[in-house]
Amino acid sequence: MGMGMNIALLEYLENVIPKENIAVDEPMSKHTTFRTGGSAEAFLQVETEEQLRAVLQLLNKVEEPYYILGNGSNLLVSDEGYEGIIIQIGSKMSKVHIEGTHLFVQAGALLSQAAKTAYTYGLTGLEFAAGIPGSMGGAAVMNAGAYGGEMKQVITKVRVMSRDGEILELDNATMEFGYRTSVIHHSHFIVLEVEMDLQQGEKETINATMLELAQKRREKQPLEYPSAGSTFKRPEGYFAGKLIMDAGLKGYRVGDACVSEKHCGFIVNLGHATSSDIWRLIHEVQEKVYDMFGVALETEVLPLGKFEA
Repeated sequence: MGMGMNIALLEYLENVIPKENIAVDEPMSKHTTFRTGGSAEAFLQVETEEQLRAVLQLLNKVEEPYYILGNGSNLLVSDEGYEGIIIQIGSKMSKVHIEGTHLFVQAGALLSQAAKTAYTYGLTGLEFAAGIPGSMGGAAVMNAGAYGGEMKQVITKVRVMSRDGEILELDNATMEFGYRTSVIHHSHFIVLEVEMDLQQGEKETINATMLELAQKRREKQPLEYPSAGSTFKRPEGYFAGKLIMDAGLKGYRVGDACVSEKHCGFIVNLGHATSSDIWRLIHEVQEKVYDMFGVALETEVLPLGKFEA
């Protein structure tokens, strides 16, 4: 039982979500694609909007900090863990269904799953997302994109819950999609479900496009190591990977955190990296690139928990 985890709170939680969906002192290395990070006081998996609302209302009442997690493919959790509760909207909220050319995807579904469903029904427009390693909720929040496609092009509505349990529908314009951002980045909404409008297409063509992009990804990206995808956002007028390579940082390491030899825009975990190793490496890369080129690299990866400045 974690020091910080209040037993009364745990008992309350067991009244609002199934006991088997609650893990205490849960290592976050199991739930992030970097495969690093200490433990959360408790890790909850929600199955329904009602469960999520009940959990939020309870945590708000006792002022317990919490964090909403999808696939953890963009997150660096501190080695000390997270003093609070992680609420995962994941596989237990991952239904995908189709009405005509509209694809409805719950926030916990993986993008790969959504793209596969679209293909199954002969719908085109989501091919770019087939290889992006995130959940639909996270993809909507950060306007995920690849190979010329981004969520902004296909999303028509996002169903969200406010932190006090109210449900709203945001249309494409209200979402204020930008490069790797949306209105949700700056507000406290939680994505529940996304509606996308796709087009009828030829299954063979859709499949061919997906295979071609998967091939490109395998050739160019270090998929054989844990990472969080692109570590840095693309700076205006430059490519992060090229700047990092030109700064002589290809293969540069802090412990087992390493600037990928295959694509310098990726920081990978060679096996036993800690979150601190990755954090230090990110900062060293930022400093060197700034010193050499005067370009400030912003991270796409989000830190959670305590990190040394």
